[in-house]
Amino acid sequence: MVIKNASVFTEAGTFVQGDLFIRGKWFTASGDAEADDMVIDGNGCYAVPGLTDIHFHGCAGHDFSDGSGEALKRIAEYEAFVGVTGIVPAAMTLGEEELSEVCRSAKAYASEPESGGRARLYGIRLEGPFLSHGKKGAQNEANLRTPDIGLYDRLQKASGNLIRLLDIAPELDKAMEFIGKRHKDTVISLAHTEADYETAMRAFGMGASQVTHLYNAMNGYTHREPGLIGAAADRESVRVELICDGVHVHPAAVRTTFKIFGDDRIIFISDSMRATGLGDGSYSLGGQLVNVTGKQAHLQDGTIAGSVTNLTDCMRRAVLDMGIPLNFAVKCAAVNPAKCIGVYDRVGSITPGKLANVLLLQKKNLETKHVILEGELIR
Repeated sequence: MVIKNASVFTEAGTFVQGDLFIRGKWFTASGDAEADDMVIDGNGCYAVPGLTDIHFHGCAGHDFSDGSGEALKRIAEYEAFVGVTGIVPAAMTLGEEELSEVCRSAKAYASEPESGGRARLYGIRLEGPFLSHGKKGAQNEANLRTPDIGLYDRLQKASGNLIRLLDIAPELDKAMEFIGKRHKDTVISLAHTEADYETAMRAFGMGASQVTHLYNAMNGYTHREPGLIGAAADRESVRVELICDGVHVHPAAVRTTFKIFGDDRIIFISDSMRATGLGDGSYSLGGQLVNVTGKQAHLQDGTIAGSVTNLTDCMRRAVLDMGIPLNFAVKCAAVNPAKCIGVYDRVGSITPGKLANVLLLQKKNLETKHVILEGELIR
């Protein structure tokens, strides 16, 4: 396959006009084209790497917490179609039996042969149950519990070692011990927390390396109490997640976040739930009723309950509605998440020898023209 005359996103974070060459599943160097190659006209388009969403719950009427292989299949198909070629779905705060079933279903799904047209599963995430009651957000309070290494180890075993990220409130009893002992096993992200600056800094020192959906479900930043946000800004190795759906974070705050953290440390996530890709109505999230109207999803008490915007649309909104440069947005949606979960050696950039995941976006409006997943044209 050859993509002709596109503006190609480079590892340097710039766009260069040129051709892309794909052989089988892989990007190859120029000059490797053959006479019978499929040729795609990339004129008037940006070619960017396939995106990776490391924090979302569901879409297209399905949720990862459903604990079924069928749900994962439908989720992976939808994500691939919109240009998210790599996924790390997140479980909600559930009881141990339900979480075990979710983990087992992921393990079984991962053991199946890879199928064309589905985003690749790079691991799973546990958003809970080790979260604060005071900042529970849309998590089910009945299932919150103290950090428990034994429980985590049982779930990791049930998943076949697929847990790549785990969320935790560092102020909880035994949280620091947990972080210290398991941060080399999985990415520890501070989340749903009332932690102050000092507690957050201690958690980062113990090995936590990320902040979940920045600004949401945490104390705000003030000049006398900078809290988790201020601690993350001071700890230059820490990455922060950002939801750019136009609901969770004001556009001005998104722009400020880039000024503070820079494009190297921000990871775009969707935090999408099962209503994503569907219409208004009533849905469920972690066993709780969610009402969806337009771009907003809320519990009955008014709490924001995830998003109904996929990651590609979040990236698009960041550029078109929030004034973020496209090269920054692509880096935050494709490069940084791949680096976070340790798959950047295989995906996340358009580089010879890497898997050929490409999203072609029209320059005029950033609408999707084509999606290529491991060398296969799926849209």
